[in-house]
Amino acid sequence: MILEIPTGKGHHINDINDFSQTGTRHSVENSDPILSSLGDYAAAARQAMTPVAAAYFMGGAGDEVTLAQNRAAYDRYALVPRILTGMTGGSTRLSLLGRELTHPILLAPVAYQRMAHPHGESGTATAAAALEALMVLSCQASEPMEDVARAGTTCRWFQIYMQPTRDATLTLVRRAEAAGYEAIVVTVDAPISGVRNREMRVGYELPDGIAPVNLQGLPPPPPLPEGGNAVFDHFMANAPGWADIEWLRRQTGLHLILKGVLHPDDARRAVSAGADALIVSNHGGRVLDTSVPTLVQLPAVVDAVQGAVPVLMDGGITRGTDIIKARALGATAVLIGRPIVEALSVRGAQGVAHILRLLRDELEIAMALCGCSSLDMIGPELLHEM
Repeated sequence: MILEIPTGKGHHINDINDFSQTGTRHSVENSDPILSSLGDYAAAARQAMTPVAAAYFMGGAGDEVTLAQNRAAYDRYALVPRILTGMTGGSTRLSLLGRELTHPILLAPVAYQRMAHPHGESGTATAAAALEALMVLSCQASEPMEDVARAGTTCRWFQIYMQPTRDATLTLVRRAEAAGYEAIVVTVDAPISGVRNREMRVGYELPDGIAPVNLQGLPPPPPLPEGGNAVFDHFMANAPGWADIEWLRRQTGLHLILKGVLHPDDARRAVSAGADALIVSNHGGRVLDTSVPTLVQLPAVVDAVQGAVPVLMDGGITRGTDIIKARALGATAVLIGRPIVEALSVRGAQGVAHILRLLRDELEIAMALCGCSSLDMIGPELLHEM
C-alpha cells in the first residue's frame, strides 16, 4: 500500500487563514493556481511581483552563474534509499544552540519584504511561528525589529552588516537584545554589493514607502575622499575585519553567527574569533558571480571546524530531498531565502506557511523512504555522486 499525503493547494495552511490573499501586482488568486511545490510558487511569483521586485528578489549577480549552480549542485547527488526500516517514533527534531527545534528549516534574512507583499516581515514571522520555524530578520527589513518580534515567532535571530562605526553596530545589537532576539548573525561576504545587471536593466530603486527602517538615524558611511578609488579607498576602507568580529563577541552575550563563510581557513578563523555557528553561504549568488556553490563547499567547511560549532547552509534549496543531501554532507540545518518572498508575493503570510509545510512534508516523506527515522540517521552513505 502506498500512503499518499495530500500536499496540494490549501493543505496545512489553516493556522493563519484569517490573512487576506491579495497579490503584489496581479490578483493571482483569481486564476486559482495549483501550488503544490516551491517551484509552483516561484512561477506564480514571476506574475505577482513587479519587474523591479522580481529583479531584486529573484535575480543574482553578473551572469547569474552562481545562482544557477547553487540549485544544480543538488542534482550532482542521488539518494540511495534503505528499505524495510522501522519508522515508529520518527521525527525531524534537532537541537541548535541550546534550542530544541521541530525541524531544520530556517528562514534566511531577506530585506524589504514589504516590497513583495504588504504583510512584509511581520507576516513572515507569523507564518514562522505557526510552522515552528526559526526566523532570521534582516537589518534591512522594511519593518521595525520590535514589531516583527511581536508578530509571534518564538525563536528569532537578527542579521546585521557591520556598520561604519562600532557605536552604530552596537546600537543595532542592543535593540535586538531588548526585543528578545537570541542570536546576532553577521553577514561577512558582502562588504560591497555585487554587479547586479538584472536590477540595472529595470532601473531598480526602492518603491515609495519601503525603507530599511532599522537603520534610520544611524550615521551614514563617510564621504568618498577626493581622488580616491570608490571600491578600495571607500567601501573596502570601511569594511569590517577579524578584529571587529572579536570586538563584537565581547559586547554581547547573544549567540554570534557568521554568515557567508566558504573557505576552510576562514571557518577555522571564525571559530577562533568566537563564532558560535557558521552559515555556508554565497549570498544566494547575489554578490560574487561564479563563486563556489554552497553545497559543493559545505563538506570542506564542516571538516575544517571538526564539530567545534554547528554548520548551517543556504542556497538553492527547493525540495525536502535537498535538505537530506545537505544534512548528509554535514549541515546541521538549512535556510531558505528566495522561496520566502516568492510565497509571500503570491499569498502573503499564508503562502509562507504553506511552503514551510510543503518542505517539511517532503522532508519527512524522503526520510521515511531513505530509512531514516531521525535527522541523526542521515549520513554520507545515503549519497551517490553522479
